[in-house]
Amino acid sequence: MIKLPASSQDGITFRNPTVEDGGSMWRVVRDSGVLDLNSAYMYLLLAKDFGDTCVVAEHAGSVVGFVTGYRPPHRPDSIFLWQVGVDASMRGRGVGKRLLAAFLNSDGARGASMLETTISPSNEASRALFSAVARDLETDIRTTTCFTEDHFPEAGHEAEELYFIGPFDPDRPHKLTL
Repeated sequence: MIKLPASSQDGITFRNPTVEDGGSMWRVVRDSGVLDLNSAYMYLLLAKDFGDTCVVAEHAGSVVGFVTGYRPPHRPDSIFLWQVGVDASMRGRGVGKRLLAAFLNSDGARGASMLETTISPSNEASRALFSAVARDLETDIRTTTCFTEDHFPEAGHEAEELYFIGPFDPDRPHKLTL
């Protein structure tokens, strides 16, 4: 696993997760009150089987944020970012954007020239974050419908729009930094 560099300013390190981090990732989501909470088992599997396309942020020995993602099997030039979570104690410090930088610089994203994610229409914070990422990557965003409200079995789940950010040169250094 790749160990990503620490921030020199605040001691936050970015690294790929291990199974031992799955529970902490789940707790960040649970405690956020806004992210879709999946089973703890799902976060354990993501850390175990998709650790090369996931990143955790660690501060003082605790997981304070994470990104989960994967390489879509039929779109080898893409890296799909599934979920970003940042502990309330770390919000407003740029940890989310730094997690995305670590995610795009991870071994699991190597060779990807397109970043994909889904965002619900009311999630202004995520839209702003990914707009900033597109600016830093000097590329465009294209959106399309991914899942409608009717696709979700539970009432009240918003639609999810699919964002395509790119293409960008995966070999060119970009402005996203840790």
